[in-house]
Amino acid sequence: MLTVRAPATSANLGSGYDVFGVALSGPADVLRVEKAPRTTLSVTGAGSQYIPEDPAQNTVGAVVDALDAPARIRIDKGVRPASGLGSSAASAAAAALALNELYDRGYSREELVPIAAEGEAVVAGEAHEDNVAPALLGGFTIATPEGVTHVPADLELVVCLPDIVVSTGDARAVVPDGARLTEMVETVGNAATLTAGMERDDPYLVGQGMCDNLVTPARAKLIDGYEHVHDQALDAGATGVTISGAGPGVLAVCSDGFKRRVAAAMVEAFDDRGVEARAFQSEIGEGAQLL
Repeated sequence: MLTVRAPATSANLGSGYDVFGVALSGPADVLRVEKAPRTTLSVTGAGSQYIPEDPAQNTVGAVVDALDAPARIRIDKGVRPASGLGSSAASAAAAALALNELYDRGYSREELVPIAAEGEAVVAGEAHEDNVAPALLGGFTIATPEGVTHVPADLELVVCLPDIVVSTGDARAVVPDGARLTEMVETVGNAATLTAGMERDDPYLVGQGMCDNLVTPARAKLIDGYEHVHDQALDAGATGVTISGAGPGVLAVCSDGFKRRVAAAMVEAFDDRGVEARAFQSEIGEGAQLL
């Protein structure tokens, strides 16, 4: 038996839609695999009642097929589905790493990224790499059609998860079809600033670079209380705030020593709007780990 822990992730980071991602130090999925003549799947943990145990309908099924690695698979979900924290990516990344090791397929972690992304396609409809890349590699990642760039970064983060469900389909449906040239220029500048901040472990540059006037405003309408939470987090000391992935999770970047204060402010701000929420005090973490 092999056991793998794969972290929650946050994609987009505001200005890097479908490109940027970071691994979080928590929460995480834990997946156990054993060789078997045919694949079976069981799921426990956060939101497990909503996750299909038919491998053909689960993100790990496509990974099993891609690696030709049938197994008995048990997933303990620490990352709630429909959270904006890469729940399906965590399971896909964990399965890719575990089955690659179990069957000695010999793929590098970078080579496992597109394989895990095929698992994501089962849930999201398209093989996006912005969540599976940091889930496998850790740190900050830039996923493009030409490949993945990995930056080991060290920043303090808070993720606040409200008791709201936002489906990936709904979140994609509200994304604008196009952008004006001035909006594109602003987005490129912010994305470049964020990338420089990650290279320097600078929470102020990263926070500045998270600003986005294209996708985030459209998605914010799907999250009750988002603007209030955004403002209160900044007032409490966050250097930048945005929607995590498709939402409803909200990501805040903090300078050292402000995580507890920012986390409390975000939970209280959701509560002001009648929405229950919990906050994870985190940091940019490592990729999936064999335990």
